[in-house]
Amino acid sequence: MISNLAGIDFDAPSHVVAPQLIGVTLLFNGVGGRIVETEAYDREEPASHCYGGETPRNFAMFGPAGRSYVYQSHGIHWCLNFVCREPGHGAGVLLRALEPLDDEEGLALMRARRKLDEVRLLCSGPGRLCQALGVSRAHNNLPLDAPPFLLLPRDREVEVLAGPRIGISKAVDLPWRFVEADSRFLSKPLRRV
Repeated sequence: MISNLAGIDFDAPSHVVAPQLIGVTLLFNGVGGRIVETEAYDREEPASHCYGGETPRNFAMFGPAGRSYVYQSHGIHWCLNFVCREPGHGAGVLLRALEPLDDEEGLALMRARRKLDEVRLLCSGPGRLCQALGVSRAHNNLPLDAPPFLLLPRDREVEVLAGPRIGISKAVDLPWRFVEADSRFLSKPLRRV
């Protein structure tokens, strides 16, 4: 079981891990950026994929902590989550946006995958993020402390803001969306409650 990866204890509840991930650098096969937007999910709230119990689709989210959970949204986009809590609980953090690293080779690869040039839009949304990095269902249930993943701790202090999650119809008032203040790479502006 992974503990203290990039300075974060993934055994903690997802709403504790999610804000700690803001400012952490994620590399996937050497390509990536700083995490600037996350959302927390837990089996005890109805917006979570784990709410109804373990299924063949969501089994990875039931642990162990420090692994990937990749699912397809609306039959189109892959979405990447980091699993939290003890095995059997069912919790994770959805990665919603990255600020791409200023790396010419990595940016060229992300631009080719996304078929666009605008850096701000390369990873601004969970589907865009996975497309830019090349994440698919093949990367479900993998340990985050081994390739193709690499997580690097924050290299500076960041101001983290919280607000309601987006794109859901249940548990909409939980302030479990976390963003880096003033980031221009968010999927959508933060709505404060």
